[in-house]
This record gives sequence, C-alpha cells and structure tokens, in this order.
Amino acid sequence: MAGFKKATKAAAKLRAAVFGPSGAGKTFSGLRIATGLADGKPIAFIDTERGSASKYSDHFDFDVLELDDKSIDGYVDAIQLAAAEGYEVLIIDSLSHAWQQLLEEIDKLAKAKYRGNTWSAWSEGTPLQRKLVDAILNFPGHVLATMRSKTEWQTSSDGSGKTRPVRVGLAPEQGKGVEYEFDLLMEISTEHIGNVIKDRTGKFQDKLIDKPGEIFGTMLREWLSDGDAKPAKKAAAKKSKPDPTPPMADDAAMEKARLAIVAAQTEAELKKFTLAVHTRQDQGFYTSEQAKHLLDMLDERADAMALAEEVTA
Repeated sequence: MAGFKKATKAAAKLRAAVFGPSGAGKTFSGLRIATGLADGKPIAFIDTERGSASKYSDHFDFDVLELDDKSIDGYVDAIQLAAAEGYEVLIIDSLSHAWQQLLEEIDKLAKAKYRGNTWSAWSEGTPLQRKLVDAILNFPGHVLATMRSKTEWQTSSDGSGKTRPVRVGLAPEQGKGVEYEFDLLMEISTEHIGNVIKDRTGKFQDKLIDKPGEIFGTMLREWLSDGDAKPAKKAAAKKSKPDPTPPMADDAAMEKARLAIVAAQTEAELKKFTLAVHTRQDQGFYTSEQAKHLLDMLDERADAMALAEEVTA
C-alpha cells in the first residue's frame, strides 16, 4: 500500500456538465468553455445530435465523431478512442441519448427475462450506467458533458403587466444522482444565462453567468493549475526595459474582471478588488468608463451580500 502524500490539484482534470432545454445554447456554450479550458490543445467532440456541432466549425477548432451507436458500449468506445488519441478536452453532446437508450434496454430486458418487472431488470442496467460513468471519470483529460432537460411552459409577466409563455428546463435527462459525478454542474436557460448549481472550485456556487464562454473556461483551468508544485524561476540576469506604452483592458480582461466580482464571497474581497480597480485606473489600464462599470458592479455585489446577511440573520 502506497503511503499518504500531500494533496494537490496538479494532476486534476475537470468533470463538468451543462444542462438545459432546447434552444438554451448547450452545444455552443460547451464549445466556448472547452476552448478556454483547452488553452490551444486539441478538443474532441462526441456528437449524438446528428451533426449539430459541425455547424460551429467556422467558430471553433475541434475534431468531431458523430456517434451512431448510442448504446452505453458505443459511448464508452468513443470515450476510450478520444483517450487513446490524446485529446486534452472531450465534449460529450449529449449524455441524454445514453440514458434514453438504457431505458429502452431496461424495458426490453424486463419483458424478455423478468416478466415485465423493470425493478429486477435494473440489476443489469445499473452496471451499464456505472460503466459509462467510470469511462468519463477515467478519461485522462477534461470532460464537458451536455444533457437535455425536461421542458415545460410557464407564464411570465413583463414590465408592462403583459404575460407571455416562457420555456423552462427541469431536471436533466440522465440517471438519478449523476450530478454527484461532476465537479461543476450548470443549468443554462433559453436566455443563455448559466446558473451554477454545483461548484467544487468554490468560486461560482449559485452564481448567474451571462453567456458562459472562453474566459469562464480559462478560470476553471487556472483553478485546476493553482497550487501546482513548480520550481522557482531564477531571476533574470538583466532587467527588461519597461514597456513605454502600458497595456489597456480589452473585452477579455473586462469579462474576466466581471466574473471575478461575481465570484467574490466576502466583503474583504470586494474591498481588495475596489482598491485594485482604482489603482489600475491610475495606471491607465482601465478607462474611466471601464472603472465606473466595475465599481458599480462592486457596489451592487456589496448590496446583495448585505441583503443576504439580513435575510439569514
């Protein structure tokens, strides 16, 4: 038996899932997040949605396998193929077809072997489901899976008092308890807003993220690499000359700042971020308009924290 050793995230790989109703943008969001997660390394895409992923091939760089065999064995073979070919990130779109196929298999087993008793038939179905989960967990890279969700229509009022039908998603179409297998579970709405239901990073739990994309994937990758044991770099013999033109915040930098504000958990974090915004503005990194936008967000986040404390007091 091997001895204990210090726990690190150095070899950790992400297991994430996105679920939502039709039209929520699960495929597109998955590709955006995976692009940030991969950091230029190859992405494999298992497509069970009849070639829908390839429609985004002009936006993203990835290799696709259109899966005709949607049985558990078909999924497992595809996952193992991606592992053998050395892909850094694997997208499975969608896991729901495996569940639907398994339910059909259980129905057939119940009729053929168990006199219609589906409960008894699950004695053979549960190991199959476990086989799929194990294949996902054993993949040597990051895994991002999508799942369909059961859909229902509700009525919603707009600002003028008029009502309109709204399509909402319910539970994901997969096996009960499958959410326990993932580090991050995000529900995405038809307005493309992600609601982080489960988050082992501790940064995004219960946060709403508008159009989660590459920056979100990058932050997840950075969380996984945080704390890696890396040798200290030797100081350079000569100091490089300072850049006469300081960098300025672009759209990616602003999106990363907004996500960091949303992820803040304490008043101390907000105060630290507020000071950083003022400092970076003085340095010319943020324009006045950009700084005001971030400071307004910080005020709103502080108000929300204060309100939450009052409710729980």
